[in-house]
Amino acid sequence: MGLTPEQIARLLEGREDDPFATLGVHPAEKGFTACVFLPDAVRVDAYRLDGKAAGALDRVHPAGLFFGKVALRKRQPLRYRATYADGGEYTLIDPYSFGPVLGPMDDYYFAEGSHARLFDKMGAHLITHEGVGGTHFAVWAPNAQRVSVVGDFNRWDGRRAPMRRRQDAGIWEIFLPEVGVGSAYKYEIVGPDGTVLPLKADPFAFRSELRPATASIVAAVPDHDWGDERHRDYWQRADPRREPISVYEVHAGSWQRDDDGNFLSWDDLAHRLIPYVVGMGFTHIEFLPISEFPYDPSWGYQTTGLYAPTARFGDPEGFARFVDGAHRAGVGVILDWVPAHFPTDAHGLAHFDGTALYEHADPRKGFHPDWNTAIYNFGRREVAQYLVNNALFWAERYHVDGLRVDAVASMLYLDYSRKEGEWIPNSQGGRENVEAVDFLRQMNKALYGTHAGVMTIAEESTSWPKVSHPVHEGGLGFGFKWNMGFMHDTLRYLARDPVHRAHHHDDITFGLLYAFTENFVLALSHDEVVHGKASLLHKMPGDDWQKFATLRAYYAMMWGYPGKKLLFMGQEFAQRAEWSEARALDRHLLDHAPHRGVQLLVSDLNRLYRSRPALHARDCEPEGFEWVLVDAAADSVFAWVRRAPGVSPIVVISHFTPTLRHGYRMRLPSGGRWREIINSDAADYGGSGAGNMGIVVADEEGWANVTIPPLGTLMLELDY
Repeated sequence: MGLTPEQIARLLEGREDDPFATLGVHPAEKGFTACVFLPDAVRVDAYRLDGKAAGALDRVHPAGLFFGKVALRKRQPLRYRATYADGGEYTLIDPYSFGPVLGPMDDYYFAEGSHARLFDKMGAHLITHEGVGGTHFAVWAPNAQRVSVVGDFNRWDGRRAPMRRRQDAGIWEIFLPEVGVGSAYKYEIVGPDGTVLPLKADPFAFRSELRPATASIVAAVPDHDWGDERHRDYWQRADPRREPISVYEVHAGSWQRDDDGNFLSWDDLAHRLIPYVVGMGFTHIEFLPISEFPYDPSWGYQTTGLYAPTARFGDPEGFARFVDGAHRAGVGVILDWVPAHFPTDAHGLAHFDGTALYEHADPRKGFHPDWNTAIYNFGRREVAQYLVNNALFWAERYHVDGLRVDAVASMLYLDYSRKEGEWIPNSQGGRENVEAVDFLRQMNKALYGTHAGVMTIAEESTSWPKVSHPVHEGGLGFGFKWNMGFMHDTLRYLARDPVHRAHHHDDITFGLLYAFTENFVLALSHDEVVHGKASLLHKMPGDDWQKFATLRAYYAMMWGYPGKKLLFMGQEFAQRAEWSEARALDRHLLDHAPHRGVQLLVSDLNRLYRSRPALHARDCEPEGFEWVLVDAAADSVFAWVRRAPGVSPIVVISHFTPTLRHGYRMRLPSGGRWREIINSDAADYGGSGAGNMGIVVADEEGWANVTIPPLGTLMLELDY
């Protein structure tokens, strides 16, 4: 029995609902028949996989559709040899002779939204299926009429590899024999209205082409022999709230460049960045997003490939080597993670199957006015599990130590950056995005429940309660929250002329009223040194001497202030220019003593912070902090003590006028000898060298006369 005209038309036009019902090998009345579509071929011969001939197929349509009987005793895959009019030949193993790879339990868990191993099932996976090696492809597109895998292996012709639809889950899958590592591919999708959409990259692609190319790449699981057991074991046992965490925030594309101005590879970054971070005493590197993204000036925050390390710096194995190298050196790796929005590039997730699939259909919920991007539909089970699986993926596949979640406030509020009438209230009439809250809690529970030692950090710019509290206590479940208030208040204070600071004393003191309501990270991030905001150095008023002195005093105050620390690259040596993603940092500034002095101070602060539990072990708990001097507004002096059980307390004294204060009377927490362990005005740092000759002596009641440098911060440790 041959093909009907309608079957032929559906196959040639790509309208066949189930290509596996027609293409491939099928039982016939006497034996088996085979059907294959190889456009422009003039002859097709069929062979068993052991090389024995199975017969020549008849060309039933000049477009290249072939059908006929084959000499088989049982149903099995065939290899076809196609001959073309110019004499050229092409061979392939028939993908329509293979059964499905996914099973009914995959459908069940996917539809339920509880599949915790999607990255093992979706996307492109190298497997051996029914004795044949190749790649299995799977993609979610429930509203599509047809989905095909296209690539060089089939001349990017969507008629040649239409996929099998799994009705219960809306997933399409196909096994393509002999398609291997390095093959570029996309999905050709016919939308519900019959429109052929722009070719789509794989949402689960594990590797991508280098921009401006946008195809996905078949990739093997990185074959890396990890040697970071000691690092991971330590953090699995640790309470990060009581550990020193000092983060160096890095944009991988502009930290350094090679001699020709090109990006460094992951291996080159490892050889340069890891030793630098170790030498500076930071505990962690935090990368701006490294998931694949199309547009360099987005800094990675508009990602199109959440599962693929960007090709800008090499292959995924290179990133695995970087993380392992950092861990072996005792440095953690944190990634910026962006579930808040995604770009509307044609090859990305927007209207993926011709409908608003990953995003909301209504722009009042599905479009970001600030960034001209789409917003994930967090209330859709399949979308939430896509994102949750991605968080799990980075922890498992690449051993990352944490995820810093960008723009959490934009997720939590339905009216974020919207005017009245531009947003849709929740079911209770409120502005809270209940679906996003549920998603964040789900993500944090999944990550903390399966990967001990991994932390999550929220960039949340409002006073949403309990961001860093456990879900079972009504919190969002994050480990830490960026302290945006500290950053804004202190920078506003320091931007004022010193003569006016006395009238704004509470810009510094106010933050201590809420410093322990969350587990805070004090962040001086990339956002503060771009778009006309100036570098940290040039936020400080006065001449060059005052700028450097104030910046040094600020850093020392920050390292003595409760909370973990984060500093964006370049600010550790007082970069003068604003940061630009288009060029490397101005490391030539280190030829000048004031810049070297700031760099030396930051490295000394990191080492002090790490070595003194009083400065880190109670960063998130109120018993680790007590004011020594809170009301010296007229002098712009602040003093407090940092404590931890069983160790010497440390007093932090910060002064923000250019006046040298000799014999400044204050009461320290106890009498005795207090050693000066940090003086931001030390000559080694580029300061004037004013200080206390290393020792401050307090009487029995704690009263002492302290020399406080101009625009300086001191740390004094009780010498038992």
